[in-house]
Amino acid sequence: MRDGDWPDPPASPESAAFVEAAREGRFLLRRCTACGKAHWYPRSSCPFCLGETAWEEASGEGTIYSYTMLAREDPPRTIAYVTLAEGPTMLTSLVDCEAESLAIGQPVRLVFAQSRNGTPVPCFRPVEAAEPSQAGPVP
Repeated sequence: MRDGDWPDPPASPESAAFVEAAREGRFLLRRCTACGKAHWYPRSSCPFCLGETAWEEASGEGTIYSYTMLAREDPPRTIAYVTLAEGPTMLTSLVDCEAESLAIGQPVRLVFAQSRNGTPVPCFRPVEAAEPSQAGPVP
């Protein structure tokens, strides 16, 4: 999908901090203050122990766990489960790539696409072999 073609994510008070950070090019996750596990999709209660969670900035780096190309969509797009460097696995879209060149375990990096109303949507693209690793947020 092209920028501006993504559906608008639902707005909620719980997602406001995520959206604000994404508008600044930062990717946030929630981590449990009790058990210490990070999780995706962000929510205020930990899905593992029901403890409280807090926002933290994530690296935006991960690897492809699984993927498929939706060939019947126009234009076709690739969706994937990406395991983030911080541990959680998230369902997302892979952009700026050819599905035929993808592989399980391939490194990917976060990019924000724009929804119809301009809300940033977290997607990933393959990391080129010569591309340096990035420790901070991804614009």
